[in-house]
Amino acid sequence: MSDRPKRVEFREEGPREGFQIEQQIFPLAERVKLVEALAETGLHHIQVASFVSPKHVPQMADSAEFFAAIRKKPGVQYAGLWLNEQGFERARATGQVDLSGKISLYASDAFAQRNNRCSADEMAERQKGWLDRYAEAGVKPEYAIIMAAFGCNYEGDIPPERVVALARYAHAICAERGEKLPQIFLADTMGWGNPEQTRRLVGMVRDALPEVRIGLHLHDTRGLGTANVLAALEMGVDLFDSSVAGLGGCPFAAHGDAGAAGNVCTEDLVFLCHELGIETGIDLEALVECARMAERLIGRRLNGRVMHAGTLAKYRAKQGIAA
Repeated sequence: MSDRPKRVEFREEGPREGFQIEQQIFPLAERVKLVEALAETGLHHIQVASFVSPKHVPQMADSAEFFAAIRKKPGVQYAGLWLNEQGFERARATGQVDLSGKISLYASDAFAQRNNRCSADEMAERQKGWLDRYAEAGVKPEYAIIMAAFGCNYEGDIPPERVVALARYAHAICAERGEKLPQIFLADTMGWGNPEQTRRLVGMVRDALPEVRIGLHLHDTRGLGTANVLAALEMGVDLFDSSVAGLGGCPFAAHGDAGAAGNVCTEDLVFLCHELGIETGIDLEALVECARMAERLIGRRLNGRVMHAGTLAKYRAKQGIAA
């Protein structure tokens, strides 16, 4: 029995998720062109860059200049990522960043130590301060993200009950301040998820918090990304983080091959949705051109499938079949 949504929203993360893991620092003007091209495809949310330590992630050292150079398109949210107060203040000082309140939680203590240099419990406690900081800045909490929710290269399998408890916690600390938590993202940061696990975890979190919209941040590290998205679609999930051309990965996730660590590929998933009759509001051909632009910029073959094979539109046209 399918509960597929009629429309799906994709939040594009390639400009940040993709370039942070590369060893090379790419020209600012070329990255700006990619962001501006993505904004013309129908995407409404683009994560541009992160405000993190230039020492640990030098690829993001010019984030303020990056945002300042972009010609923003009305109706598109240009987001930034931060991990600490200093990063948030840098983002606030950068006028072009569209700020949104985020609650960051870890299902893996080992990964929390490597990514944020604190325990998972410490990170959870810090979120109360973040909500207070957001309130002072006039920023509403928009979503919580639970990292390593499906499994961890350092810690192994993650009990789903731990993820549900974290989701309840995020909801509760917002409610204590009279705020609603609109969205919770479950992140398969290191590519441990499978379709059955995806169905089970989405179902458990939805049962616990039926009023909260569930989103997924999935990686295609081991080739199950699209299968997991399909499983989520069958559960009615209509919100996904994704990355043009399959760019990306976490530099602190201990993958054997960083090139295999990318986020699920935006244009491949848009193609999947369109083939299933699910609306996205995205111009797939324009998005494919963005993927090819990213590949030229990176300078090597990227992992997207549709960008290399092409869509089915021209083949159907040859047969006189309506799209």
